[in-house]
Amino acid sequence: MVLISTPYGDMKAVLYNETPQHRDNFIKIVKDGVLDSTLFHRVIKEFMIQGGDPNSKTAKKGQMLGNGDLGYRVPAEFNENIIHKKGALAAARDMNPQKASSACQFYICQGKVYTPAELDNFEMRMGKKFSTLQRDTYTTTGGVPFLDGDYTVFGQVVEGLEVIDKIAAVKTDRNDRPLEDIRMTVKIIE
Repeated sequence: MVLISTPYGDMKAVLYNETPQHRDNFIKIVKDGVLDSTLFHRVIKEFMIQGGDPNSKTAKKGQMLGNGDLGYRVPAEFNENIIHKKGALAAARDMNPQKASSACQFYICQGKVYTPAELDNFEMRMGKKFSTLQRDTYTTTGGVPFLDGDYTVFGQVVEGLEVIDKIAAVKTDRNDRPLEDIRMTVKIIE
């Protein structure tokens, strides 16, 4: 379990054993202090809050962020039973064809609750079928269904879901960066 502390409150997240490379990498970078003092630099209401760019530690106000990394990627680890429901902790990535993840940038899903008709539209546009688990989750708990199978989910916020909502509601600039810096510290607690 990890504790993500922000000015808006704390979030506790469990890391999944089903994604061992992402779990182990996240534990390593947390222990190394890589994420401490980084910003939630990309915030989009009803979508997600993203952080972990090492360049954000010393970023000036309004500076474009999102390209910082640690020089390696983590191979994709998809699991059809681990989806982008609200509170999902997932790895950001660039457009590499292997869908390998950033070593340090991550996001936490806020998403929203979808109607069955909206999910039907996603299926038609995306050319894939949602499982019963996905349909049940996205019509009740909510999340970000169109990210499933493209980005690795490696954990879940189990306490502090309201913190996601508070951060997602802040004012941002045209690059989705919060106008006021939202710094985090991350530590292993179990």
